[in-house]
Amino acid sequence: MTDLQVLIADDHTLMRAGLRMLLEDMPGVAVVGEAEDGESLLTMAQDLKPDMVITDISMSRLNGLEATARLLQEHPAMRVVILSMHHTEEYVQQALRHGASAYLLKDSAPVELGLAVRAVQRGETYLSPAVSRGVVSDYVQRLRGDGTPRAVLTPRQREVLQLIAEGQSTKEIARRLDLSVKTVETHRTQLMKQLDIHEVAGLVRFAVRMGLVSSSS
Repeated sequence: MTDLQVLIADDHTLMRAGLRMLLEDMPGVAVVGEAEDGESLLTMAQDLKPDMVITDISMSRLNGLEATARLLQEHPAMRVVILSMHHTEEYVQQALRHGASAYLLKDSAPVELGLAVRAVQRGETYLSPAVSRGVVSDYVQRLRGDGTPRAVLTPRQREVLQLIAEGQSTKEIARRLDLSVKTVETHRTQLMKQLDIHEVAGLVRFAVRMGLVSSSS
């Protein structure tokens, strides 16, 4: 049987090591690489062309949700499993909206990882039982009429928002995204106006709630 090639992305070395051990213990599964942040994930996925990606949400440089969206835009046949510590429906809905095929909690039993991987391999969607109740129906309703501010942010706005929440200065953001300082300031102003949030602390709280960064960032 041809091995299922899997790429792991998590900003914790021990977490990646544990995942690798569990995955490589599954028949027909091969771990082809480990990424420590979202940008590395995109680069490695481009080079390695894995069948499946298992990624955390809250990572530096580029969070797992945005990385998933970009990944699937370039490689629509690739499958993504989100592995997260967050139990709330909002995170699950965001993961599904960004194209993930599975949402698995980090405190799940090891056997559940195997169930998720095999389900996704068969083309199915898998949600941890602890978060699955009501999520799918609520997700469909939101897709039909999603009026939340998060849904209408552009990818660039979300990128700027994440970097603001990570504590990057305007100059640092401009250098990171290859933009002018004035352009970054314009994005910040538009974000505050669009979200009706008028201080950086509020933007940080919003980014945490939407899963762009972790509460410890």
